[in-house]
Amino acid sequence: MIFRREEKEDDTVVTMLASALRRDISFGALQPNQKLKIEALRQRYGGSNHSMRETLRMLSAEGLVEATAQRGFRVTSATEEDLRDITLVRSQMERVALTLAIAHGDTGWEGRVIAAHHALRKAEDRVARDPDDLTALEWDEACRAFSATLIEACHSPRLIDLHRKFFDQSRRFRLALLREGRLDFPARAARQRALLDAVLARDTETAVAILDQDIAAELKTGG
Repeated sequence: MIFRREEKEDDTVVTMLASALRRDISFGALQPNQKLKIEALRQRYGGSNHSMRETLRMLSAEGLVEATAQRGFRVTSATEEDLRDITLVRSQMERVALTLAIAHGDTGWEGRVIAAHHALRKAEDRVARDPDDLTALEWDEACRAFSATLIEACHSPRLIDLHRKFFDQSRRFRLALLREGRLDFPARAARQRALLDAVLARDTETAVAILDQDIAAELKTGG
């Protein structure tokens, strides 16, 4: 007899709640340092006390929510110092992951990188013309997909998990630049094309250098 773990209903609810709160934190609907009260969140998003508490614990592990001793939960801060620290960690971690991916990636991986780059270019063109909530969400997902696909061949589940965590932490800053009209889309397109070319050429040194530039650009007002 084969025993399988049945997915609890709460697991699905927590996943859905986490997705909704993660999106609203990233898009600024839930503000940095805002207190997160269980009952108010339940009225807004649904779920039980238990499922909402589990959701907040999950987001706390991801660095999007902070649990304060005997004072509940709040959205983590989003200061320039936070951004510098997130950028530092992303740069160091993604350099290693991309180096490994270029060393181990096969032609199938190359094809997925090309496809992700193509989807990103389409999304950037749309959001540059009409930056509404829908195109912003599509663009944000395309940014994530391209970044994740670049390193998926690194053969390290832990690096991939770290990438997801810190990429999510940087979303608020990237989306804020979009809302404020401070993204230089031609410069982004040039970097992304150069990064793709270097990856396909298996030119690790150039690819890593361009990746550093792209991550660092999120610190600048014209990124």
